[in-house]
Amino acid sequence: MKVTGYRELTDAEIELMNEGKELAERVGEFIEKLHVRNDVDHRWVNIGKTDLQKGFMALTRAIAQPTTF
Repeated sequence: MKVTGYRELTDAEIELMNEGKELAERVGEFIEKLHVRNDVDHRWVNIGKTDLQKGFMALTRAIAQPTTF
C-alpha cells in the first residue's frame, strides 16, 4: 500500500530511514535521562529536544522527498 504524497522508496532509502529512526531513538533516550535530573536547565533541554525533533524530521523528509506539503 502506498502512502499518499510519498513515492516508493528504494531499499537503500529504507535502510537510511531506519538508521535515522534508530539514531533518533538513542537521542530520545539521552534526552529522557536529562529530563529526570535536577542539575540541568530543563528549559534548554526542552529547546534542544524540539530542535532535534525538527532536525530528524528534516532528515527524514530529505530521504523520503514527499510530494505534498
